[in-house]
Order: sequence, then structure tokens, then C-alpha cells
Amino acid sequence: MKAKLITTTPQSDAVKFAFAKRKQLVLGLLAMAVIGGCSTSNEQARQESDEAKQQAQQLVTQRNNQERQRRESEQHMIVVTGAKIAKQQSSQGEIAQSLASDLIETPTFNKLIETPTLMAPAARMHDNPTYTEQYHHTPENGVFTPHTNPLSTFSIDVDTASYSNVRRMLNQGYLPPADAVRIEELVNYFDYQYQLAPDNSHPFAIDTQLAVSPWDKHRVLMRIGIKAPKPEASSSTAKNLVFLLDVSGSMNSSDKLPLVKRALSMLTQQLSENDRVAIVVYAGASGVVLEPTSGNNKVKIEQALLQLSAGGSTNGGQGIELAYKLAAQSFQKGGVNRVILATDGDFNVGMVDHNQLIELVERQRSKGIELTTLGFGQGNFNDHLMEQLANKGNGNYAYIDSLSEARKVLVEELEATLQSVARDVKIQVEFNPDTVAEYRLIGYDNRALNSEDFNNDKVDAGEIGAGHTVTAFYELVLQGSATQVDPLRYQAQATPSKSAGDELAFVKLRYKPIDSDTSQLISHAVAQSQITEFAQQNSDFKFATAVVGFAQILKNSQYSSKFDLDSILTLANQNKGLDDYGYRAEFVSLIRMTKTLQPI
Repeated sequence: MKAKLITTTPQSDAVKFAFAKRKQLVLGLLAMAVIGGCSTSNEQARQESDEAKQQAQQLVTQRNNQERQRRESEQHMIVVTGAKIAKQQSSQGEIAQSLASDLIETPTFNKLIETPTLMAPAARMHDNPTYTEQYHHTPENGVFTPHTNPLSTFSIDVDTASYSNVRRMLNQGYLPPADAVRIEELVNYFDYQYQLAPDNSHPFAIDTQLAVSPWDKHRVLMRIGIKAPKPEASSSTAKNLVFLLDVSGSMNSSDKLPLVKRALSMLTQQLSENDRVAIVVYAGASGVVLEPTSGNNKVKIEQALLQLSAGGSTNGGQGIELAYKLAAQSFQKGGVNRVILATDGDFNVGMVDHNQLIELVERQRSKGIELTTLGFGQGNFNDHLMEQLANKGNGNYAYIDSLSEARKVLVEELEATLQSVARDVKIQVEFNPDTVAEYRLIGYDNRALNSEDFNNDKVDAGEIGAGHTVTAFYELVLQGSATQVDPLRYQAQATPSKSAGDELAFVKLRYKPIDSDTSQLISHAVAQSQITEFAQQNSDFKFATAVVGFAQILKNSQYSSKFDLDSILTLANQNKGLDDYGYRAEFVSLIRMTKTLQPI
């Protein structure tokens, strides 16, 4: 039976039915007022109705400009006000009834009645904030045949934001929107022991493993792994950091600015006298809270963080320009020059053009100043913008939902977060049509590149930090097995290549060294003889497979029909392996939580 999770959207029939019922309720209340009557005069009734219309219009305007928490409070007031009007409206004849009808028929009143965040049953049941969060939809990678599409090309991705964001939702008791689930980010959240580069000619090697799929014996899972070495503690690169912090009103909750301050305090403790830190804030206006300061002056940095408070509206464009200016002033040649943006991504005031922001980030990237984005909070969270900015800024994107996550990103993995060892890393896989009938790249849906982009050094791609691991899975169908695509009628079949032997694929990787704009190539042949039974694989392969399966179920993938949470739970639980910090055990708990959230 297909394990498919269904997330309720504000456009569902159930929600529309709820809208209609709520509107009927308000109509009924007003009708009761009309029938019952009261001692108020017709003129007073007319005035009250006009005032109600004005109040409703004002509330709509406020709803478009303020954060979710305040929005919800205002929307609640609308319902209360509507009920109060229904009790107070006078009805000495047809005039009061006409006034009530006029109020109901106004576009403003109907817009408020039909507000999804107010009426959606699922949102009310689980207080689900994702109805107002922004996620980008990218179609899922499809199935291809090597005969017609032999090349698969994509940029690597070391972001982990999707995993911690999904974790936040599951722990709060609701299923994530499908577009919030980026499969590769769930897989890459975990560390794996891959083969390191055999010498210093390249910073990493290509590690491949293959096994029969645990869910379909007619399919094979091919895993490509890359692991960058961790730097020696004594060789830490000097850091020039500018904290760009959102202190707008939307950040005024415990999971936003207070968590930002504690998270960056953790990072500060890792700095030395060779490092520099500055702090820029933005809300209605931008300003410098801390001029570039030595990393060993921790008291001064802590005091600057402690004095921050949230208030005002958000205009991130001005703040980011000021942050880049400070980063340029303290530029460390050969060091880490990074702006760290901490926000909920709610750029909602003024004519802030996101395309102009992205162009600014790209220009600064070319000057050697990179951008890392740290997402916080919920409700008005803009995941899509945060990911875009980090991608264009040659940085990475993490979502901080707890102090534990802050410790992971900013303490345990600080060098991986800030210190890149290779830029514009691309992978291209050529599949052998003699041995492979079909293939599908699992995840990396929004990282696809054109075939010709692989050799084009002007095409931007992802970065790998010190100690980072990158994992990609393909699902293969070998020749002789049942396929999803029918054989071609008019195309000649490929002529077997003697030199290819039993090769399944040829993996190529391009990257730019940190100090060069010219890419280097690494290649690796994948042989059919590498395929093993799934039970023979190591715990890393098995655990990563469990994560891949879980992510596809959460994403409601069309290819997850043979998966089920019970088998994934068993697979993950039995293959936690070395788990010093308990991240894999936590993942097992998330699977259990998801089982309780499945719709009946």
C-alpha cells in the first residue's frame, strides 16, 4: 500500500466549506439582530455600520503589513467585532436590514470572512504556520533513458535548512508542505564516512556504492559521495564576519531574535584575535551596532548582542548594503570574508526588489565577500528568498530552530559553514545504455544544469566547506528489467562499446580551487560488478537510504508507492551507526512522530 502523506491546503474543499459556514454564521448573527431589534435609532445604526466598514478596511491593510502573530490577533478581533455589531445593530424596519446587507456585501468584509489563516480547519487544529510561509515549487526529477538522455548534470548542495525546518514542523504536530522538503538537504544533514582524496592533487575524491533497492529488487540504488577534509585546528583561517541582523517587529518572538542572539553568542566564543566581527541591524532603518572588533574582545561583542531588541518594519535592502561596506573595510586577503544574515526573510516594507538584492549579492561574491543565511522563526518565514540569497552569495543556508541546531551549525560545523575548500562544484553522470535502461536522480530538483553548463566555468554552482559531505542517490533500472518507458520504435539501439565493458556510468566532477577561476576535473567509472545485495552494504549506506525514502514520502513523491514508514523506521533504527551527537536517533524519533500524523 502506498504510504502517501496528504497536507491540507487553504484551497481544499473542506476549507471552502468552512468559509461558507462561517459566512452563514455571521449572516445569522446579523439577522438575529435585525429580527430581535433594539432601542438604538436608525441613524445610530447607520453610523455603526459605516464605522464597521471602516474598521474592516483598516484591519485588512494592517494584515498585509504586519507579522503573523499580530495578524492573527487582528483577525480574531474582526470576528468579535462582527458578533458585537450583530448584537448592537438596530432594526426598526427595513433600514437596519438594508444596512446589515450592505455590510455583508462589501468586498472588504467578504475578504476577511474568507481569510484562510482564520478559517482553515487544519491550521486551527495544529496552529500550522506554513499557510503564510513561502516555499518555491520545483517539479520532481523524472525518469530518463540513457539512449535518449545519457547525461545527468547538477550542482551540488550542502544546505541543511530543509531538514531542520521539516523537523520543526513535525515536532509541532503537523506535516510539512511538499515544497518545504528538499530531499538532498535531508540526506546531507548527516555526516558519512566517504573515501578521502588519496593525495593533495584534489581536495576530495568520488566515492560510489551500489546495491539492490530494499523496496524493489528490480531496481538499483547508486550512491555518489564526496567528503572534504576537515582543517587542522592550528590552521584555522582568519575570519572577517559581519552579522546582519533583522530586528524588525516580525522578529519579536522567542524563536527569532532571542535565539539569534544566543546562537551568535555561541559563534563568538569560537573566534580568536585574528578574527574580526561587526554587527549591522536593519528594520525601518539600518545602523551599525558594532564596528569591526577583534574576535578576542568577546565582552564587547556580547554586550552589542545583548542590547538588541525587535521593533519596526523590515527593509533588508539598506542593511545588506551597509553590511557589505563594513566587510569590505576589514577585508582579509586569503581569509574568510562573510556576511551572515539572520532573519525570518520577511522583507515587507518599501519597494524592495528581490532581484536587485540578488544582483548585489552576486556582485559582492565576485569581490570575494560571501553570504551565509540563517533562517529563524515561523509564520511569515520566506524559505525561497533565504535559499536564493545564499546560493548567489557562494554561502550556505541553515535553518535554526533550537540552540542545539545553533551549536551544530555555528560550533561543531563552523569551519564547514564558513570556510569553503572548493567553489562551483558540478557533477555530470553519463549512463551506459548497454547496461542501464532507466535512471532517476533523487532530489536536487532545483539544482539541475544543462549538459553544456558542466564545462562552462562561468556557470555558478555550489560550494563545499571544510569537512562537508555531499551525497546524491540515483535509482537505476538495468537492461533486461521492466521499465517505466516503452522501447523506442524508430530509434536504432546503441552499439555496445567494448571499452566500456560492464560499466554502468561514468561520473565526472568539476570544481574551482578557492584561489582559481579555472575548474579542474575529477572522473570515476562505475562498474556493474560493484552492485551488492542491500544487506551487504554498510550502515552509512543503509541509513542514507532510509533518509531518502522518508524524504520522498514527506514530499508525496510519485515514486514512493512501494515505500512505507514502518520499513523505513526499522532500517534507520538498525543502522544509526556512530552517532556521537544523537542526530540519527533524533531522525528515528521523527519517523515515529510522522507515523502518528498520517491522515486516516
